[in-house]
Amino acid sequence: MTKTDSPLWRLGAATVALATAFTVVACGSSANNGAAPTSAGQHNGHTGKSPAAPLPLRAGERFLDVTMAQAYTPTPPEGDTDDYRCQVIDPGLTKTEFLTGTQFTPENVALAHHAIVYAVPPGGAAAVREQDAKTSGLGWQCFGGTGVAGAEEDDGDAAWVDTWAPGATETLLDQDAGYRLEPGSLIVLQIHYNLLESDGKPAGSDRSAVRLRLTDGTPQTRELETWPLSAPTDLPCAAGESGPLCDRAASVADVTKRFGADTGEMADRQVQECNQGGVPKPGDTQTCDHKVEAPMTLFAGFGHMHMLGRALKVELNPGTPNAKVVLDVPQFDFDNQRLLKLPSPVEIGPGDTLRVTCTHDAKLRKQLPQLSKLPPRYVVWGDGTSDEMCTGIMTVSPRKS
Repeated sequence: MTKTDSPLWRLGAATVALATAFTVVACGSSANNGAAPTSAGQHNGHTGKSPAAPLPLRAGERFLDVTMAQAYTPTPPEGDTDDYRCQVIDPGLTKTEFLTGTQFTPENVALAHHAIVYAVPPGGAAAVREQDAKTSGLGWQCFGGTGVAGAEEDDGDAAWVDTWAPGATETLLDQDAGYRLEPGSLIVLQIHYNLLESDGKPAGSDRSAVRLRLTDGTPQTRELETWPLSAPTDLPCAAGESGPLCDRAASVADVTKRFGADTGEMADRQVQECNQGGVPKPGDTQTCDHKVEAPMTLFAGFGHMHMLGRALKVELNPGTPNAKVVLDVPQFDFDNQRLLKLPSPVEIGPGDTLRVTCTHDAKLRKQLPQLSKLPPRYVVWGDGTSDEMCTGIMTVSPRKS
């Protein structure tokens, strides 16, 4: 499987390590109950819960507990109640090990809304350290990913290895599968702090930690990768809305100004790759077909959008007698981006097609505190709260034949 130009490479999830078996408890749900959120796009506060104890170590495994260097006092941007903060932790590895389990533990569960754990290989470490050093205070503000371009390309791919929400247990991988961590690898925590109850004013500090389950591995240990399947986002302003950013070109220019040319060009690049004729198709629902170029096995996946996301689906060979839905998120919830195991592994190869379909809803903008004060806009791909993404993140294992 060769690396593609999919926009998710900017999201920092180029080689996520997941496995055919894992345990994830999502925000507002009980373990393995599969409960859907009560309202798509809803983002609720959480009450503090003590984290569950990890499962016992298996043969050859060890735990490594790592903690943020200092306590951080969440401080949202002026007029907002949400602070997305990235913190870097050096696990101090001296030999190659495989990550087979992860458990994020916030110190202040009243503030921590959800978190994502990234593993950064040695090739991306310098860019992460540079980002940390040039930003005042502890860590740096980030949304959608690590926010470090140099850690999200070539041999610096940052891997999205865990998603946490209050009440979550350890994300446990199969013992014979894991993510390779080389000496010099770093851990980056992206923590979403919610200060809605204090109206955005500082309300205490947090010093979170992560427990890593590590093993030396065996010749049979499988290295799993992620194939991100993205589609354009071309969501016009809702009926009755108006303003300068309701124009697509103006919105793309605004994204470019905020995040740079690479992100600004993404909307048009996606349209060229996914839409016949290379013409934008404004609307709530967008699709893109991705050709399978090498033999691989699908094991699991999850959908990633932002706060206007309603639903996401990935289909194998749509419109054919062998069509199969391999990922279905009928009620997307930004705070419940759960890893979903396929009922059984699916073998795919050259000649197959995977189609990703996303539905967004511009009307949610007026319903969400994080967005309600922002001006209406034609929404395109971007890293910010007012922007969107559409990606089915599939866990795969390459096959030789």
